[in-house]
Amino acid sequence: MKEPCVYITTSKARSVIYIGVTSDLQQRMWKHKNGVTGGFVKKYNVNQLVHYERFESMEEALSREKQLEHWEQAWKNQLVTSHNPYWRDLSQDLW
Repeated sequence: MKEPCVYITTSKARSVIYIGVTSDLQQRMWKHKNGVTGGFVKKYNVNQLVHYERFESMEEALSREKQLEHWEQAWKNQLVTSHNPYWRDLSQDLW
C-alpha cells in the first residue's frame, strides 16, 4: 500500500526511538525487520513499529517528521502511549 506516513519504531527494550517517513510502510517495516536498512536502524535494532500516522502528501509527512524529531523524549513516549498503551508491535497488522 503506497501512502505517505510517519512512523515510530523502537527496540525490544524500548531504549531507543526512531522516527522515519515513507510512502510504503509495509515495505519499510520489512526492511527494518530483515536488517536491510543500515545506519541507526541497524545499529540499534529499532524494528518494532509502535506508532504511525498517514498523510495525503509526502510534504505533509515530511513536515510532521521534522516536528516529531524536535519533540522531547517524554512527549514522543506520550504520543506512542496515547495510541498504543502497551507499545505493541503494530507491524504484524500490516500483512
